[in-house]
Amino acid sequence: MAFTRGISHPSANSSASRLLSALEFLFGAFIVIGHNIFQVVPNEVIVLSIVGLVSIRLRDGRWSAMGLKRPSSWGRICLIALAAAALRIVLGQFVIEPVSALFWAKPTAPALANEITGNAKMALLALLLVWTFAALGEEITYRGYLLTRAADVGKRSALAYWVGIVLVSILFGYGHYYKGASGMIDSGVAGLILGTA
Repeated sequence: MAFTRGISHPSANSSASRLLSALEFLFGAFIVIGHNIFQVVPNEVIVLSIVGLVSIRLRDGRWSAMGLKRPSSWGRICLIALAAAALRIVLGQFVIEPVSALFWAKPTAPALANEITGNAKMALLALLLVWTFAALGEEITYRGYLLTRAADVGKRSALAYWVGIVLVSILFGYGHYYKGASGMIDSGVAGLILGTA
């Protein structure tokens, strides 16, 4: 905290800051596409989690700018999480999978998924990876950092957040390129649900 005292936090004010936010968002899109489609950059979750945490801290002065704060009501948060999970399951099972199956192959599971059955050590490793990357890293990267920077471009208005969550959800779909077209759509919709929850 001491290193940010006395520094004005540019993401809260100028048009130069909005331009910087747009450039950061485009950089994030480059990293997501560059890793998942072209394999020319390291894993986007690791890179953008670090860049995002540093950027938010330096430019905004606090991580609460991207949603990392204590909720006013844990009960409300649990209800929102349950509703989002239910919507995610219902849409995935009864809408996205059947419709996407008309056009594309089923989503491809990660290679590690086939090694989990009957292998407790591999199951624990998979759980660690899922909780580290998906539960924490992807939330910081996509719905924390990239959404905040997309919303900065529109002065963090309600419309800017809505446009931002659509753009970030598209990137989130590309972040799951390995799953194929139907998996990308499924992941993009999941990102949209998580981002609006």
